[in-house]
Amino acid sequence: MSDLDNTPGAWAVSPTEYLAKSTPAYDLPARPFSVYVTMRDGCRIAVDVYLPVPRNGAAPARVPAIAIFTPYYRRFVTTDAAEEDSPNCGRYRDFFVPHGYAVVVVDVRGTGASFGTRDALRSPKERDDYYEIAEWIVQQDWSNGSIGATGISYLGAAAVFLASTRHPAVKAIAPLFAVTDIYTDQLYVGGMLSTIWTGRYDELMVALDQDDRPALAKFAYYGNPKFAGPQPVDDDAGGALLAQALHQHRSNCRLNDLAREVPFQHDAALHDPELTLDICSPGYYARDIPESVAVYSISGWYDGAGYSNSAITRFLTLPKHQHRLLLGPWDHGARSNVSPWRERTGSDFPLLAEVLRFFDHHLRGVDTGLQNEAPVHYFTIHDEKWQAAPSWPPVEQTQRFYLAANGRLLKQAEESAGSDAYQVDFTVSSGSQTRLERLGAMAVESYYPDWTQRQAAMLHYDSAPLDAAAELTGHVVANLQFTSSETDAAVYAYVTEVLADGQCRYVTEGALRALHREGLKHSPDYVASWPVNAYDRASARLLTPGEPAGMTFALLPVSWTFAPGSRIRISMTGSDAGHAPQVPHGRPPMLNILRGPQTSWFEFPLRKALA
Repeated sequence: MSDLDNTPGAWAVSPTEYLAKSTPAYDLPARPFSVYVTMRDGCRIAVDVYLPVPRNGAAPARVPAIAIFTPYYRRFVTTDAAEEDSPNCGRYRDFFVPHGYAVVVVDVRGTGASFGTRDALRSPKERDDYYEIAEWIVQQDWSNGSIGATGISYLGAAAVFLASTRHPAVKAIAPLFAVTDIYTDQLYVGGMLSTIWTGRYDELMVALDQDDRPALAKFAYYGNPKFAGPQPVDDDAGGALLAQALHQHRSNCRLNDLAREVPFQHDAALHDPELTLDICSPGYYARDIPESVAVYSISGWYDGAGYSNSAITRFLTLPKHQHRLLLGPWDHGARSNVSPWRERTGSDFPLLAEVLRFFDHHLRGVDTGLQNEAPVHYFTIHDEKWQAAPSWPPVEQTQRFYLAANGRLLKQAEESAGSDAYQVDFTVSSGSQTRLERLGAMAVESYYPDWTQRQAAMLHYDSAPLDAAAELTGHVVANLQFTSSETDAAVYAYVTEVLADGQCRYVTEGALRALHREGLKHSPDYVASWPVNAYDRASARLLTPGEPAGMTFALLPVSWTFAPGSRIRISMTGSDAGHAPQVPHGRPPMLNILRGPQTSWFEFPLRKALA
């Protein structure tokens, strides 16, 4: 099956249909022009500009701009003129410029050919640069005074940063696969440090920042042997300025070091009480975005650790911004359709066509009919279809499943109390082909292929075979009562569809460190329809060994249809080796999961599958 946008009734005009009517009227320039733009503190920022070339020989018109802010090089020098020199941003150039947009690609401070140093993963200083770049854009003779911004991951978060500066020229942003809260959805998902970010991703950034080509060679998207470092700006033909900029980058912050100084939500770096993950997070500033700015939040069900949550909470936090939400069956960046029932690895969905329609509507004033479309679209896996909804969450009703004796999952709790012992083994892992590896720029194509075997080391609870197809859309919520032999523990919970033939398909997962079991977040900057744990120092509580404790946490959202005859399985463990540290270090706990009335259950947003 395919993720193509051809489900009847999902769109009045599908992205494919819109693109078919939007004939490109311009050509690409042979090359961009490139300059340094000087910031308020003297830091020089490298900028590429691609202007649409009229096909009739007329003078270029004033056009809207789409700004792309990247730490991954706006362009590479290449040893082959035929080689794509902008693997990170070329897709936006090739798509939007022929449709009449200027595309402005910026090396953010401390990266590429730009000067300066980065003092955090993202920082207020960098955000201030974005306002000045917007001001520079509107002063150019090719600008019509309207700016949009988009991009995947860091680039999408930068689009939120830009809009939050309240520059009056910014009219619409489309953050794609982009984080909202760095602590909750990126670095400490479930309260446990992501070793992908502090390991492989940090290695990637150091290699890029220092133009370390041997170190870059192991990264799928940047290790091309024909890449020869960042491209200097036009006036730096000899590369002398580039060399000075690269020397400054050697002093960039190391995420591997900084992340360990902020183990709790709202913690500050030891050297600066103002430098927290909060002020580096796009969500911290999102409510500063004027209501006149339109927003399109796009993510995938398997988008890293918590990026789908980021898209949903952005949608819920900014309800008055002509906000749209799209969630597909994708990994980070939609490089892969993750559905086990896909026809091919890649996505068939015309993602940029959907973004084009959004920008045409809000930046160019074209009557696209966008106002006639539902604000929410999502793809349901196993049904392999797109659905539309007027709001989030689409499924309001819930079904509670209780943990029961003999590994059963029941719709009614057992009358008698009991428990299931589980000895945590720190070698247990969800594998090396998971949603998390893509965050470290690994080229994963087949996701969870060994899930049937991997579950063997986990504690399981299975439902009875389903009488009819059932659609899960939204967040499964775990409510657990347990004891631990140690003062801390981690609980990882996985939902699986066990097919009638015995094969197991990974559906979703969630985790929580017991230290963070008390306290829920109620922040106006992170509005959620699911429980979000607080993760702050004030709420942290160690366990008393052997004493019952409770925890509530949400699994990552998904839309998935369980087939008739399938069983729903809950699997639990206390480790995910390769993705998070041991909890507690060197002391694998014995966990006892308590069963019986009002003890342990999982709540599913479940409904009869729609025809």
